[in-house]
Amino acid sequence: MTDDRRRFEFAYRPGEIACYPGCVTDLEAACERHGWERALVVCGTTVGATPAVMDPVREGLGDRLAGVFDETTPEKYLGTAIEGVRRARAVDADVLVAVGGGSSLDVATVMATLTTHDDPDEAGHRAVDEASLALAAGDPLPVVAVPTTLAGADLSTVAGVTFAHGPDADDPPSGGVGDARLMPAAIRYDADLFRTTPTAVLTASAMNGFDKGVEALYTRNSTPITDGTAARGLRLLRSGLPTLREDPMESDRLDDVLAGIVCVQYGVSEPGAYKLSLVHAFGHGFSRNTEAHQGVVHGIVAPHVLRYLFEEVDGRRDLLAEALGVTAADADATASAVVDAVADVRDGLGLPTRLRAIDGLARSDLDDVAERIVDDPLLATVPAGLDPSVADVRDVLDAAW
Repeated sequence: MTDDRRRFEFAYRPGEIACYPGCVTDLEAACERHGWERALVVCGTTVGATPAVMDPVREGLGDRLAGVFDETTPEKYLGTAIEGVRRARAVDADVLVAVGGGSSLDVATVMATLTTHDDPDEAGHRAVDEASLALAAGDPLPVVAVPTTLAGADLSTVAGVTFAHGPDADDPPSGGVGDARLMPAAIRYDADLFRTTPTAVLTASAMNGFDKGVEALYTRNSTPITDGTAARGLRLLRSGLPTLREDPMESDRLDDVLAGIVCVQYGVSEPGAYKLSLVHAFGHGFSRNTEAHQGVVHGIVAPHVLRYLFEEVDGRRDLLAEALGVTAADADATASAVVDAVADVRDGLGLPTRLRAIDGLARSDLDDVAERIVDDPLLATVPAGLDPSVADVRDVLDAAW
């Protein structure tokens, strides 16, 4: 394939998308259209105990609600997914409705992966032993995504998982599953549900989602289609994100945020041409050393990562500047304006600005973090001509400290 981005392939099949207040009220109608009779809701304990979220979902599903599995955790243990599949089979579920943040969506996706195996229990236990899981032949149990955070993990064919049965494991490996068959069959972005999410969770997740739009533009896997959706999404997000810290959030601007989140992740999870890149690789590097929200880490490191990116390559800075609504006189000034715009988004969300602010993180941890970043698979998507070394990454981390 040529490096000319005008010559491309694009194979992306998202599920049906609804984005408006109260859209979960049509879940039963969506089930009817797809022929689903029995839905198992998959969520965490907090969401499961939040009537403002669960009541609309229950009412929306009506008689098709077969049960609730509210045991997901941020650690996304494979053992949780195994238990979830047991519950799905016990209630004879033919669709999973994942409600909440990225953890619940990922666990539901891993559950769907296990259902392609003749013996999901055996496949799950083997996956823990081998630290690897893939789909078998056949179709996975369909997933409906009902997100309540803004990280943009919804229009996705991949999911993260920790290869352990539970918290007793000692430093278990993490990994993921990925397959075009794992795209949610339907996604519901209901503004009323996002209003129930704690502000700190919402703002941190929004930074993660925002960075998906930034990376979709500079990744080597970008296409004219994703250029358009990412750029439009960034403009919508810059317009709407300040309302996330308001009480109450302003309706029109929240609409901008949700539409923007849909746009920035559109096509990011295209199988074989994943579009997350350097910023997300940096975020992944901290997963072992801190329990900080990925969006908090992103907010701190993204300006520094972009500054390094622009020092080494063009990074499509003109397109980023246009999407972010900034102008400058020359290439260097354009790069600085883009970095400043991203920092302004972070500051507007009220996120920390320095790594030293993260609880439990010591500067001595940065050597291990740098090694993990350089080993991250997402470095394969960075722009041509960029080849970060451990020393380069450590310099960026020191600048962010």
